[in-house]
Amino acid sequence: MKYWLMKSEPDTFSIDDLKRKKREAWDGVRNYQARNFMRDDMRAGDSVFFYHSNCAEPGIAGIAEVASDAYPDPSQFDPKSKYFDPASSRDNPRWMLVDVKFVNKLKRVITLDELKNHPQLEGMTLLRKGNRLSVMPVDAVEWKYILTLE
Repeated sequence: MKYWLMKSEPDTFSIDDLKRKKREAWDGVRNYQARNFMRDDMRAGDSVFFYHSNCAEPGIAGIAEVASDAYPDPSQFDPKSKYFDPASSRDNPRWMLVDVKFVNKLKRVITLDELKNHPQLEGMTLLRKGNRLSVMPVDAVEWKYILTLE
């Protein structure tokens, strides 16, 4: 099993939205490195930190599970979608997604500022300067340590 962090803006889709829906396609990823993580490395059963980004208090808000292996993101084929990609075809899709399912909401958000204050996490991908990926791996040691912070 692998561990991941997936970012979502809470005013678009929050941990509470995932709790209500129970399972959701993680669509709209339009970064090649994030796509490659989903396509090549993520598998059903992997664990995910659900991270609220671009908000007053960014941080880890909950835990989800990868509920499917990667498959083509249908929004890339829909001309009415903001994620439409005219260069992508059904025979050779450019963008992939995975389904995620709700596991639990944390008792509190573990904020980005708090994560930065733990030397044990200094190598974490999320904390690297200039990292803006929406999907990224989390080391097993980092995962276990972060769970102790709740």
